[in-house]
Amino acid sequence: MKRNKFLRKVEKWNKLFLGLILLCVIFILGGCGEKPSTTPITQKTKVSTVEKKATEPTKVTEKKETEKPLEFEYTYNPAGKPDPFKPFIQISPIKEAKKTVPLTPLQKYEISQLKLVAIIITPEGNVAMVEDSTGKGYIVKKGTIIGKNEGRVTKILKDRIIIEEAYQDVLGQTKINELTMTLHRPEEGGES
Repeated sequence: MKRNKFLRKVEKWNKLFLGLILLCVIFILGGCGEKPSTTPITQKTKVSTVEKKATEPTKVTEKKETEKPLEFEYTYNPAGKPDPFKPFIQISPIKEAKKTVPLTPLQKYEISQLKLVAIIITPEGNVAMVEDSTGKGYIVKKGTIIGKNEGRVTKILKDRIIIEEAYQDVLGQTKINELTMTLHRPEEGGES
């Protein structure tokens, strides 16, 4: 008995729910084809202007002859304005500005391709010797340009040399990268 009452209530709610869905569908479909109520008003005003033109054709043609269309002539003046086709951020290494000087043999190699083989300590200043991958040696002093990124030897210590390379970051600021080349002794696993 309780089950029958429950089933009747469920059926009643189902019918009510289906009725609401049907009402929504009718409402939506009924509103799809209609035009807004302002459309007939604009049509009436268009008709009235057409009637006026038909009754006074000479005045309309006189107005067309006396009225000149508006002409705009615009010229672009790029003075003081940025180029819209140039990128905002220029990523370029510093070395491109100094390409007029011929490269030394040490500038043709990356620093990682060179090996520090000897350091001579003197009272006038320390001197080092680096070797390329073919075994050819080069004498290096403080201030010598070395590597493809135009690094400069800043310090020659008793067991290593310190090289500084200048580069530009993404924002265009010049940064310094400090690299070291260490001297490998035979007992540390270096070549004899």
